[in-house]
Amino acid sequence: MDLRWEILAGYGPLFLSGLVMTVQLTVVAIAGGLALGLVLGLVSSSREAPAPKSALAAALLKPAQWLTLGYVGFFRGTPLFVQILLVHFALMPALVHPDGGLLLSGEAARAFRQQHGAFFSGALALTLNAGAYISEIFRAGIQSIHRGQMQAAYSLGLDHVQSMRYVVVPQALRRMVPPLVNEGVTLIKDSSLVSAIGLAELALAARTVAGAYARYWEPYLAISAIYLVLTLLLSQLAKRLEAPEHQRGR
Repeated sequence: MDLRWEILAGYGPLFLSGLVMTVQLTVVAIAGGLALGLVLGLVSSSREAPAPKSALAAALLKPAQWLTLGYVGFFRGTPLFVQILLVHFALMPALVHPDGGLLLSGEAARAFRQQHGAFFSGALALTLNAGAYISEIFRAGIQSIHRGQMQAAYSLGLDHVQSMRYVVVPQALRRMVPPLVNEGVTLIKDSSLVSAIGLAELALAARTVAGAYARYWEPYLAISAIYLVLTLLLSQLAKRLEAPEHQRGR
């Protein structure tokens, strides 16, 4: 097998812009997924919580739990590729459309879709998908804390929300770091699927080079190396975050 790495020389800016786009997409998806996953995880773990004192909160809690269960089941049980297509070709036109979009319409909608449509769709799809998985990480982390911790918090006069905020969640977060890092690594790799809707990230850059030269080893090995470096950097960051906890535990 004769590799011709020189064919990549003229495509440095394309791969660099693809790398930047991949990082931006992953950061947005991780941030949005963490926020969404925290909310969904708290709702899921509330099944074992005392009944709310407010009648309105008690009435809304059960439907929220069922909606959360259905949401998590859908996004964990269907392919991410299909979710990206649904968001881009079905949800996006409903939200942003020149003729009566729910969020944006008119010329502003047309300009937004031309300039940011693919990124918005990809980021939204990855965020929705990550939120479902991260919610299960939060739920499992919260439930891993011994019930005696909650009982001790109640005995100190804290209500359920205060107990979760000051006692349970801080302890659970330390246990969530490894699975959250795994989810971040998965998002980095899954971002390549967004090239299917025309977003100029790493996978589309490799496809462009492959189409120009009818050679596939060089461009796809190149982006494989870039993805590997990104995932290793994220793993190293996670180890640094975990190191202070290990030191305090000694």
